[in-house]
Amino acid sequence: MVQQLADQRDQNFVIWDQIRCEDILAHDNYKEFNRKTCDMILTEARALAIKELLPLMAEGDKQGIAFDGGTVKVPEGFHRVYKLILEGEWNNLGVTEQMGGQGAPDFIAAAASEYFMSANWALYCYATMGNGTARIINLFGTPQQKEKYIKKIIAAEWGGTMLLTESEAGSDVGALTTTAVKKEDGTYSLTGSKIFITNGEHDLVENIINPVLARIEGDPPGTKGISLFLVPKYLVNDDGTLGERNDIVCSGVEEKHGIHASATCSMTLGSKGNCVGYLLGEERQGMKIMFNMINHARMSTGLQAMSYASAAYLLAVNYARERIQGRDIENFADRGAPSVAIIRHPDVRRNLLWMKSYVDGMRSFFYFMTRCSSQAMITDSSEEQERYQNLFSMLTPVVKDYMAVKGHEICVQAIQIFGGAGYTKDYLVEQYARDCKITSIYEGTSGIQAMDLLARKIGMKQGMVFLNFMAEIQKTVSQAKEIDGLKELAVTVDNTTNRLGEIAMHIGKMALSKEFRVAFAHALPFLYAMGDTIMAWMLLWRAVVASEKLAGKTRKKDAAFYEGQIKTAEFFINTEIPQTAGKMEAIKGGCAASIEISDDGFGGI
Repeated sequence: MVQQLADQRDQNFVIWDQIRCEDILAHDNYKEFNRKTCDMILTEARALAIKELLPLMAEGDKQGIAFDGGTVKVPEGFHRVYKLILEGEWNNLGVTEQMGGQGAPDFIAAAASEYFMSANWALYCYATMGNGTARIINLFGTPQQKEKYIKKIIAAEWGGTMLLTESEAGSDVGALTTTAVKKEDGTYSLTGSKIFITNGEHDLVENIINPVLARIEGDPPGTKGISLFLVPKYLVNDDGTLGERNDIVCSGVEEKHGIHASATCSMTLGSKGNCVGYLLGEERQGMKIMFNMINHARMSTGLQAMSYASAAYLLAVNYARERIQGRDIENFADRGAPSVAIIRHPDVRRNLLWMKSYVDGMRSFFYFMTRCSSQAMITDSSEEQERYQNLFSMLTPVVKDYMAVKGHEICVQAIQIFGGAGYTKDYLVEQYARDCKITSIYEGTSGIQAMDLLARKIGMKQGMVFLNFMAEIQKTVSQAKEIDGLKELAVTVDNTTNRLGEIAMHIGKMALSKEFRVAFAHALPFLYAMGDTIMAWMLLWRAVVASEKLAGKTRKKDAAFYEGQIKTAEFFINTEIPQTAGKMEAIKGGCAASIEISDDGFGGI
């Protein structure tokens, strides 16, 4: 059977065989779940995504959203399917039961999201984005705020957003100008404007709760002076009913390169001088609170990009099997020879395996991260909890940006498989490429993630977190060295990991020296070198598991799948990792040209 959106066989392999997520289900937190129920959940998620969400993806892109006098209307068909998502409670599958969700483990929520995101991210996002808003209210809100907002948001009857960006501040959030003035009743009056607000206004819900970063009048400049406020579209009465309209309005929507069915809004607060906001948490703790939401959003962005890449790859490989064009290369000189499916052509095969290697590696990487997150939550050992929390934190910027950039590259190469047909709107690969590009930009651009990795993450706990990360890779390397056929691959991954450690130490020291600007000019290449190393690790790990399976009794179809895992690891480690070695040498060289060139030297004057 032709796979759509996500390869179900590959998902199962990663979840149950490689990452061994069944261990997580043994914990009391997940007593309602077992492997059978998890498989049923994913089967239903896949069916809903393919049957209901996917048919609306291209239509939503074509229709876009409609803006009229402060109101935003989503594509027509979204309303019915939005209700189906809510009826099945797919919107809160991974939310804890204490907050009103289904309490599914992270890996199952992520696996279901693969289907929904790749089928129609814009529609799915309307139903799920509020979970992040509810999470920070649950963590930092007063009992009254929790009672008033969480239940409705988790049920997706109300929406939730994240209001950070301003036109003048951009990524420099500390430069924001939105202000808050405390009133006698303890509420705050907010004034300002925000841009690029996903789901800031739309007609799928009756109310939208907006967490807004603002500076209380008189507080210090920079991020240290920022507080966080809850600003509802409609004020909520003590009995939970909706009150009067708040002074927050959508002043426009963006015409974007992709995700046309997603409302990206400009929001104006206090144009009438009566925007009511409620302090969330303590004053001047806004960025600290908001990062609880941002880090979840960064993980979700990595998953979004991987989901697009997975769907685009499956479209490409299936098209390559069906598209008849050109003679087999061995019969190229025989004009009478029959044409063959393009999957027979060497460069097409190379391109497909290139895409497969990254999709596979990214899927394994993401589920490894969900395992770390879950393990930190369920363990009784404070030492183990800290180990996994720190590992998760250090690798988050890699998940976010590496998967975003490689996900987009995969979508672009999927178009290449289709040739000219892929450049038309007749095939979804064109839309996937446009939609995926945003993932490397929002929730912190590529450069922001690289700065975070270099400035904050690789030096965590005096470098011990990075050493623990390397130790995780070494576990797989040690296993692979005991398996015939994987020894040489294991040695390459071992050498690459050790070299990465040397480069991390080098660039870390440079970042603390007078050459710090040069270090940060190489921060993004370092993130990519680290991502490449992780891909090699994940694919070698897959090959180890596949080899163990092949050593036993396997069906013919399973044998092809397992042999494919080994060949994929062989391809990536032997063709991509040599390029990674070059990246590391360039980082070690520390070329300062980008710092030393004058502003005028860039040309264009």
